[in-house]
Amino acid sequence: MKKIYTYILGIASLLLPSCSDYFDINTDPNNPSDVDYTTLVPTIQLYGTRALCTSSGLSNELIVYTHQFSTREEANEYGVTGADFYTTYGWQYMYVRALENLELAMDKASEANDNFTIGMLKVLKAYYYSQFVDVFGDIPFSEACKTDEGIQFPKYDKDSEIYPQLFTLLDEGIAALKQDGASGGDFDLYYGGNAAQWIKAANSIKLKLYTQVRLVQDVSAEVKALIDGGNLMASTEDGLMFRFGSSTAPDERHPGYPDSYATTQQTNHISPWFYEIMRGLNKTIFTNNKDPRIPYYFYNQLKADQASSQACEYRDGGFVSIYFGSRGDRVSLSRDNDLTVPGIYPVGGRYDDGNGGKVNANSGTGAGVYRNLTYADCLYLEAELMQAGVINGDVRAKLKAAMEESFKLVDYVVEAAGSSQSIPVLAGTQTVNEYITKVLAEFDNGNDEKKMEIIMTQKWIQNFGNAVDTYTDYRRTGYPVMFDPNAVGGYVTPPAGGDPTETLPPVPVACSVAYPKSLPYISDELNLNPNAPAQKTDLGNKNVFWDK
Repeated sequence: MKKIYTYILGIASLLLPSCSDYFDINTDPNNPSDVDYTTLVPTIQLYGTRALCTSSGLSNELIVYTHQFSTREEANEYGVTGADFYTTYGWQYMYVRALENLELAMDKASEANDNFTIGMLKVLKAYYYSQFVDVFGDIPFSEACKTDEGIQFPKYDKDSEIYPQLFTLLDEGIAALKQDGASGGDFDLYYGGNAAQWIKAANSIKLKLYTQVRLVQDVSAEVKALIDGGNLMASTEDGLMFRFGSSTAPDERHPGYPDSYATTQQTNHISPWFYEIMRGLNKTIFTNNKDPRIPYYFYNQLKADQASSQACEYRDGGFVSIYFGSRGDRVSLSRDNDLTVPGIYPVGGRYDDGNGGKVNANSGTGAGVYRNLTYADCLYLEAELMQAGVINGDVRAKLKAAMEESFKLVDYVVEAAGSSQSIPVLAGTQTVNEYITKVLAEFDNGNDEKKMEIIMTQKWIQNFGNAVDTYTDYRRTGYPVMFDPNAVGGYVTPPAGGDPTETLPPVPVACSVAYPKSLPYISDELNLNPNAPAQKTDLGNKNVFWDK
């Protein structure tokens, strides 16, 4: 997997005129009329990733909906609207920067009989559209990005009618990638032009999509054929993952890094619900089983015994945050010097060695990894399918393999970050093995529902930073169990005085909005496209077709 400097160099080559063209007054060198399609591929892959990421796309709000972050902005109390900044950018990045260029590149690759690029782009197209269907439901598809055909205002296709076409795209992509001589190069930032790995990715995406529709159709035969075919992801390196760089000019870093390490306007916080489950403090799952990934996931600016600068709404040792749905006075206090921020996993931040220290732009590298779909995900998908009775197999063994791979994935992301810290390897250590053993013991003692909860909760923990899939998993299965302010209570003004590290007591302030079953449409799109539907209302009942 190549880092995004390839993209920067490719774009730069478009902007630099040759000497012989310098005095051609009829040619604008900064606005080329044509472009080599391989130069478009990094742009497609970069902005397709940014459209889904935290701090630049859909995951920024969905990570709050899935209770890995808490926030002081629109997503608090499920308040995202069609005018939300990050959701709007996610839509624009996907349709304008990624899919528009994807269609152009595919046309040019077809003219050149470049089977690798055709196949790769069809796989990406299927994946990108599946992510947007999963979040929005009905979206522009059949007429989208067809301005060359005179279609300026695409219709919105039904979500249930789009999905079958995604499987067709994946099959066509695989067929093209299997052609003799199908291979690419460094312009492919995911696999460096490796057709075999793209085929594994395509099959693994099919496994994911079949799992997601299992409640509305019988997919046992299709899933069995995929697994028996043996051409799914089979190692950490097979994962469809985008590796960001560390350069700041231009900024190649994971979008979540500058948003947490290089800003004085902190709005997103690690969810106490997420933290407590990993810390072993939750009373219903993984109780007294501390997750060894904590110092990789979270960086505490405060030492455990260090006084905070202002009263904390939530604090446990060095961990400082706010509650989802909070309306208390402490939630509005500036926490830039105190709050816990995302760690080296997944944003390329800092590993927490317990010494504390205020973060700044140089605390980490920012060379994080966005994990679109990983080998660990595939193992969790198989475990879910086994537990649901769709296929046969040893669920316990599959869950164990999935957890072991999840820890290997942390090590992979750490290596990609290129940190100057001395960071211990995680996978295979005694601490990890003891953690997994305790999870499996809890699994063995659970009923069928508890076993499914454990599978999906471990997948949720592994997917930190990729909230699109977690949002989908939760609506499909009801797991993991999310923080519910209607049941637990919101949080209001703390009592006067008292210890500044004291957490607020729960009081019954209910969230007034039902859990959204899909996101609202982007206001700009509705205002400009006369073929767009009316804005959604009552989002608690606007299910995507597979959500039964």
